[in-house]
Amino acid sequence: MKTGITTPIIVTLLMGIVVAFLTLRTERTSMERDPHGRSEEKEAAEVVKGPHRGKLLSKDGFQVEVTIYEKGVPPQFRIYSYEEGKPIDPNEVKLDIVLHRLGGRVDEIRFQKEGDYLHGDKVVEEPHSFDVRVAAEWKGQSYQWEYSQVEGRVEMAPEAVAAAGIEIQTSGPVRMKTILELPGEIGLNKNKVAHVVPRLSGVVVEVHKNLGDKVRKGELIAVIDSRELAEAKTEYMESVHRLEFSQASFVREESLWKKKISPEQDYLAARHHLEEAEIARQASEQKLLALGLSRADLSLLAIEPEGEVIQHQLRAPFGEGTLTRYELRAPQDGIVIEKRVSVGEAIKEDADIFVVADLSTVWGEITVYAKDLWAVRVGQKVAVRSKELGLSATGKVSYLGPLIGGQSRAAAAHVDIPNPKGLWRPGLFVTVELFQEEVPVPVAVLADALQTFRDWDVVFVQYGNQFEARPLELGRRDGKWVEVVSGLAAGEKYATRNSFVLKADLGKSGATHDH
Repeated sequence: MKTGITTPIIVTLLMGIVVAFLTLRTERTSMERDPHGRSEEKEAAEVVKGPHRGKLLSKDGFQVEVTIYEKGVPPQFRIYSYEEGKPIDPNEVKLDIVLHRLGGRVDEIRFQKEGDYLHGDKVVEEPHSFDVRVAAEWKGQSYQWEYSQVEGRVEMAPEAVAAAGIEIQTSGPVRMKTILELPGEIGLNKNKVAHVVPRLSGVVVEVHKNLGDKVRKGELIAVIDSRELAEAKTEYMESVHRLEFSQASFVREESLWKKKISPEQDYLAARHHLEEAEIARQASEQKLLALGLSRADLSLLAIEPEGEVIQHQLRAPFGEGTLTRYELRAPQDGIVIEKRVSVGEAIKEDADIFVVADLSTVWGEITVYAKDLWAVRVGQKVAVRSKELGLSATGKVSYLGPLIGGQSRAAAAHVDIPNPKGLWRPGLFVTVELFQEEVPVPVAVLADALQTFRDWDVVFVQYGNQFEARPLELGRRDGKWVEVVSGLAAGEKYATRNSFVLKADLGKSGATHDH
């Protein structure tokens, strides 16, 4: 008998425990969803959508649909009213909305009729994260609803903030050097680019340098076998010998004329021939010097007469190729960046066979649009940055072009950049920051604090344990500070260093932009 009585009691107790557990769990879940302790029925009512996909609030047959409209216009409330699902003339409804935001800010919004809805008199500023109180009157009855709309918020305890290395800064005024950002590209220093042309036609017999090789000024880079060079050398040697003969003739005729043995006419003719021979010798000499031969090279071809008359000296026979061998040497230190020659190739005198560039300095070439010309001047300090390679350099504008391109509608400018290690490569796209005057800015934030959320530039503003992504309208920059035109007031606290941790947590929360 005792066993029969005890069993129902145990079953009853177990059922009670289960019911209590489920009740507590339900209440806890409800509290987690709504920290204000609102009921599940109210929670369910909040997610009901109206015909315009807005939040539908209902009470005693009267309904208002709250929407935020932002297609092509700044965000604004539009309220639609219904009786048992049928639209009501907006003139019959009086309605106000009060928004309570983090930090104690309160926005009161009044409404008036526009078409088939009530239109709010204020822009609903981002983020759309606030506690909402809706107060309406219709047919002498008053209605109120409250709900929360959360977006862009992250909760993090002080211990977690410290562990993540997040630093907090207070927004306020700063003095900053404004910066104008312009697109640019790394280019060759055109003052240090040399094109090697042979100046004589011929056949290439030796090539000593290839693409990318380093060269020193005067270093042999190629050899050409040139018949034109042989002709020019022969012309020079002949001119020297003609000069020697003309000089000897002049000395003889001058002596005979002074002794009155020969007429003055022969003396004058000999002097004229000597002058012509000297002119021809100088012309042939200058021709060889222009081709790159040295005076030492010329002395190996012929001995020019000195003084009055010298004895003609016979030379040993020229070695094979002595007259036709034309050596091309590097015009400067640098790197071979172009090579268009091969052994056995016949080339013309104007062929551009090598390009040697000194890359110890390069140009940061700047595109200056017409609207920005007023802000750019020669000597202005600039910073050149490459995000891809993580490089930066400072310098001054060394050139600003006087012309504006017909298609680009921009002027060219450049800055000299030291490049001793060759890290700046021509063709690399860069951003050029031009520093302008120092000005006071009412509100600025550190550039490192900026993150992106949706299509905004934001900082995470701190309210106790809560951080909210605050969209900002930004102005001038100086590399360290960024001016805040709107979205943040002086004195507000925001996350700076390691604020990306908050952005990552926000992404995990799956926050949506649901109106």
